Amino acid sequence: MKWLVAALPLVLGGCVSVTELEQSHATMDVMSGKSPREYADCVKHRLDDSRDPLQEQALGDHGLRLIVPQKLSAGAGPAALLDIDKRGSGSSIKVYERLNNFPLRLGDVRTAATECISGA
Repeated sequence: MKWLVAALPLVLGGCVSVTELEQSHATMDVMSGKSPREYADCVKHRLDDSRDPLQEQALGDHGLRLIVPQKLSAGAGPAALLDIDKRGSGSSIKVYERLNNFPLRLGDVRTAATECISGA
């Protein structure tokens, strides 16, 4: 029964598009000493075991966007976006998550994004 209550918002939440995620508030807005490529590769590596492959898009000449698929609903829109822009010798990172105000959302994206700021 508790599982059902926890899963209900995921089912009722419906599909969220990339555009809708872009217009939501960022759940993280941080800087890293890593280049956009280094940071993106780190996040992809950390999410390899828990998610389908992430999509990557170029943002201008010096940035990257990672589109993280949902974990439980294949083809239901992205679970998160990570916009990674070149800033000096490092990167500026913004993370937008689906269900960003739902306290029981899966934490693997946030964990990967945080661990890759300065970790290996």
